[in-house]
Amino acid sequence: MKKYILNYIKELENKINNNYKFTSNDIKEIKYKIENFKHERLIHLLVTLFYALFVISFIFLSIFFIYFIIPCFILIIFLFFYVKHYFFLENSVQYLYKLYDKIKKEH
Repeated sequence: MKKYILNYIKELENKINNNYKFTSNDIKEIKYKIENFKHERLIHLLVTLFYALFVISFIFLSIFFIYFIIPCFILIIFLFFYVKHYFFLENSVQYLYKLYDKIKKEH
């Protein structure tokens, strides 16, 4: 997904920089893809939040049972990457909003 979003952003930036004349179908397609990316972002937010709950529960369990410490560290590492990917999605979608506004303004 990361590669797909980056390629799509690059494609839109190239079209904007080359003064491409966007049609109403192009704008509808852009809006449709942004909606899909927003959905992807929401799903990753929910997964990240539930994963964070698992991490918190394992931290709590590791206080009482020592053998939960290693899985807790593993979960924390995975949570870091989940959060990193979620922020990438969040920032990319917000940037797509800006590109969309710019395209709508020029259209």
